Amino acid sequence: MVSRLLSVFFGLFLAFAAYAQGSPAEGIDYLELKPPQAAESPGKIEVLEFFWYRCPHCYALEPDLESWVKQLPRDVQFKRVPGILNDDWAVDARIFYTLEALGEVERLHRSLFDAVHQQGGVRLHGDAFAKWVADWLAKQKVDMAKYDAAFRSFTVETKLRRATQMARAYRLDGVPTLTVQGRYLVVASTSRKGMLATTDFLIGETRKQLAKAKP
Repeated sequence: MVSRLLSVFFGLFLAFAAYAQGSPAEGIDYLELKPPQAAESPGKIEVLEFFWYRCPHCYALEPDLESWVKQLPRDVQFKRVPGILNDDWAVDARIFYTLEALGEVERLHRSLFDAVHQQGGVRLHGDAFAKWVADWLAKQKVDMAKYDAAFRSFTVETKLRRATQMARAYRLDGVPTLTVQGRYLVVASTSRKGMLATTDFLIGETRKQLAKAKP
C-alpha cells in the first residue's frame, strides 16, 4: 500500500513539474519506445498516426490533425497507418490501402470518416462494413472495377502485413496514437490539442538530436 501511494505521489509530482515548466513530461504525456523502431522517411522527422475509421476518438481528432498537418515544417514527414488490433480492424486497413493504391486517399479520407460516423457505418462490422463502404465509394465516382481488383491485390496484402507488424512493434493498444521518429509515442489520454502540442515538442527534441548526431 505504501509503495502504491508513493507511486501515485511521484506521478502527481511529475505532472505538477511538467505543468509548471510548460513542457510535456516523459511517462505522462509521452513514452519513449525501447527499442526504438526504424523510421522509414530518410532525411525527415517521421510522424505516424495509427487510426481506425470506426474509432470515435480518431474521428474527433481528425479536424485538428488535418489543420496541424498542413502547417508542418518541411523537415517533417507525416504518414497515416491503419491500426490493426484484430481481424475487424484489418477491414478498415484494407479499405485504406485500397484507396491508397487507387490514388484516392487525399480526396476521400476525410469524407469517408464523415460518412462512417454520420451515416451509420460505425455500427457495422466485417464484411457488412466493407460492403457499406463499397456502396458509398461507388456514389463518390470511384472506379469499382479497379477498387475490387486492388482490394485483394498483392500490394494491399503486403501493406496489411506490414501494418500488422508495426502495430506489434509499437505495442499498439488503442487509437488514435501518434509516434515521432519511431522513438516516441504520444499518450492519448491528454486532450486532442494536448496530443498535438506534445508531438510538436517531440519533433523539436528529435530535431535537436539529429543536429547533434551530424558529423
